[in-house]
Amino acid sequence: MEFSQTLQELRKQKGLTQEELATALFVSRTAVSKWESGRGYPNIDSLKAIAAFFGVTVDTLLSGEELLTLAEQDGNQKESRRRDVVFGLLDVSLVLLFILPVFGQTVNGAVQTVSLLSLTAAPYLLAAYYAVTIAGVAAGLLTLSLQWCSHPLWLRVKPLLSLLLSAAAVLLFILGKQPYAAALSFVFLGVKALPALFRK
Repeated sequence: MEFSQTLQELRKQKGLTQEELATALFVSRTAVSKWESGRGYPNIDSLKAIAAFFGVTVDTLLSGEELLTLAEQDGNQKESRRRDVVFGLLDVSLVLLFILPVFGQTVNGAVQTVSLLSLTAAPYLLAAYYAVTIAGVAAGLLTLSLQWCSHPLWLRVKPLLSLLLSAAAVLLFILGKQPYAAALSFVFLGVKALPALFRK
């Protein structure tokens, strides 16, 4: 018997509605409805709570194949959350460009390193530096604050947005002849891109 049928049967044996079961498990009624209709599985913690609530083993709830599917799904979610934290923190770290002296500018014939806040450059170039830095920080804050958002569009867009902003920063700083800022941005881009290159 599949998990969806087993859960439905156990719930009905106890004379509970989906709403009552959801309250007992501290999840939404939508989650219970999704599980019972076979449109998804609970995470490992919820599965343990269901087993404990009904006084059965996890093996009773799931077949071997369903258990493998659940473990794979849980692993993918954890990997995605770890990636979100890394991407988010790296993007937020771009705020350091405002205070670290990684930009070069010529003062009285000598090149000095200054922060983005102290940099004097062509207005269009300065505006581009500010725009890419602020956009990167904003993307990082969004990624960190919306880690639990499971909207399909957001799940597809967030890693791509982060990588594109990092690539744009590298390119912009190279074109603006800012090697230190470009190198820092390139390191951030590399940290984000390397796991994807080695993924099976």
